[in-house]
Amino acid sequence: MSERHLISKKKTLYPLSDFLRAYLTRYSRMWNDSIRYEDLLRFTNAVPVYDEVDQDTLWSTVLYADSEREEIHNRLLKAYAILKADGDISITQFLFIERVDQCVHGNTLPFRIRVVNSLNENFDYFYVKIIDANRIYGLELEHILSPNRINYFIHDRTIVEEHIIGIPADAFLKEDIKITDFDRVRLAKEFVKFNERCFISLLGDMHAGNFVIELTRDFEKWHFRMHSIDFDQQSHHWRKEVYLPQFYHQNRPFLKLTMEKLAPENVLQYQKEERSLIANRVRVSHGRFSELMDVMREDIISSDKYVKRLGKQLAAHYKESRFEECDTMGELVFNSIMLLMETSAPATHPQETQ
Repeated sequence: MSERHLISKKKTLYPLSDFLRAYLTRYSRMWNDSIRYEDLLRFTNAVPVYDEVDQDTLWSTVLYADSEREEIHNRLLKAYAILKADGDISITQFLFIERVDQCVHGNTLPFRIRVVNSLNENFDYFYVKIIDANRIYGLELEHILSPNRINYFIHDRTIVEEHIIGIPADAFLKEDIKITDFDRVRLAKEFVKFNERCFISLLGDMHAGNFVIELTRDFEKWHFRMHSIDFDQQSHHWRKEVYLPQFYHQNRPFLKLTMEKLAPENVLQYQKEERSLIANRVRVSHGRFSELMDVMREDIISSDKYVKRLGKQLAAHYKESRFEECDTMGELVFNSIMLLMETSAPATHPQETQ
């Protein structure tokens, strides 16, 4: 089953409820004055961006009229200062906006901003996107439940996100990175744990184009961590397999590696480890997870039909009728985490799809 069959159409964008905005305000995710997504739509031309082998990257560099460029670039620098230094504009003294790119493929057509330091030519990226409640819940759940911290803020109907460091997983699979057999075992282990995190939090669409791999040198070996970078399909779709990266065709090399390098007993061990880690993160979240669930359980971020269909599948998967009684996607996520807290039972063993 390929990813295009798992998710057949673009999802509806859901607005932020007043309760979600109140939650985000409490945790300093809201900002009163910054760039708006609509500001970046004032470009007059766009040029496709190609990679080093002349393949279309599905991004285009947008160009602004002289009368618009300075204002837009200044507002982008201020947004970068908010991300990096709580709005201290002095950090941008030697920075300039080198490029603004728009993704021409996907659900929300995000912008990617390249910021360069004029003193040493070091550069960084950040992103400007349209607001969507599913994405916000995904970012918050990732921040609370995963080992990865997420930095973003919201202004009006716009979200500004920090760049997540790592090699895109699809590019990682194409590159000839020299790793040992022991490193491959570690990579397989991380895929099992990543698969588990996505399923427990109901984060969907994690094919190889939607997550990155961070490599850290550990003595003579490599340590791998997989980071989600796209949260548009957080708790939205009705199909259970959407929330299991093992079922995406693009991820088949990772699945194959897992099946070759890890015995079923190892897979079970790593699933249990990850579930225990998630449970511990909930316990030390100082009430933040509970506050997020109070909001998410009441919010509408998918259709009633999708909720009921997914609830029925999760009830069969976990052999727990509580999922069939859920009325919202937030309730499904809440019960998934509560079941983890109660039992620490692992999800399914990664397997080939038919």
